[in-house]
Amino acid sequence: MNKILLDTNAYSKMISGSVPVIELTDNADEICMSIFVIAELKFGFYNGTRMRENLHTLQEFLREPMVIVLQAGADTAEFFAHIRTGLKKAGTPIPINDIWIAAHTMEAGAQLVTCDRHFELIPGLRVQVVE
Repeated sequence: MNKILLDTNAYSKMISGSVPVIELTDNADEICMSIFVIAELKFGFYNGTRMRENLHTLQEFLREPMVIVLQAGADTAEFFAHIRTGLKKAGTPIPINDIWIAAHTMEAGAQLVTCDRHFELIPGLRVQVVE
């Protein structure tokens, strides 16, 4: 099964018509959306000039049959703790929200689609960096 999780910037690129991201979503059997990505998106929407339009577009996307919204739980916390500990020991910190997103990706057994190369610092995380 081809399962991906869209990072915040990958979702934005998809909505803007990025061909590489659209090809990845079109070829996915399942698209996961982390509650942490949704929170980042909504924060941006609430602080932007097209809040209603962006919220509507997101809600429509989340209703698609192949889209699964991931909630945080005990397993997410366990993945988070292991990832953050490893990054701290390696001296390679990344933003906290991105650790949560990575934890959700690993828990879901998905590949993360992102524009951020720092996700490549996380051992065991399958990452597809798009430009």
